[in-house]
Amino acid sequence: MRKYHALPAALLAALALTACQDGTGTQDEGAAKPQLTATATATTAPQKAAAGKASTTTADKGTNAKATKPGTATAPAARVSCNGTNTTVTAKPVPRPLNHMLITVENTGSKTCDLTYYPVLRFDEMQWAPQPMEESKPQAVTTLAPGESGYAGVLLSAADGSGEGGTTGRKLTVGFQGPTPNSSGGPAAIPQLPAKGVYYDSSLTATYWLPDMEQALSY
Repeated sequence: MRKYHALPAALLAALALTACQDGTGTQDEGAAKPQLTATATATTAPQKAAAGKASTTTADKGTNAKATKPGTATAPAARVSCNGTNTTVTAKPVPRPLNHMLITVENTGSKTCDLTYYPVLRFDEMQWAPQPMEESKPQAVTTLAPGESGYAGVLLSAADGSGEGGTTGRKLTVGFQGPTPNSSGGPAAIPQLPAKGVYYDSSLTATYWLPDMEQALSY
């Protein structure tokens, strides 16, 4: 506002000075016009320069603000494999369906982890690897954010008694796979089993890792 009021005051001073130059108070048009023009120009020029500087400063601030403004999108954190070090694993027999057990894996780490393929199960010192239920293979890898859980259903024994080599397991090791089939995804987990153990036979199979408990027990 100060610059806005400075222009009329300068013009009034110039007019008064020009009127006194001929000593009579009569304006000499030949002398007054150059004097007035020069004064007005000299007064206006700094204002234009100041206005230009202000605009440039504002533009610079806008440019700098845009350049330093943090982005709204952040790079996603790298995912890791779920394993015995970043999860809690439980294994519990269920009443329905018959002869089934549910394995639950909860991501207790700080990063999202992938449950790839299916669990590799080993009771005690068994020397054979149970096969997966291929019909349970999901369309995408089961991925767990911190605090989320994934599941696998386990058929322990044939309901009709057709399985062979039935025995009771006292210890269960749950192995995890990496990005490629049969590769190691990290340390295994050893969930606690019931005190009486778990009966299984040659029918022992497991589903792929799935995000839904009911789905895991539907095979």
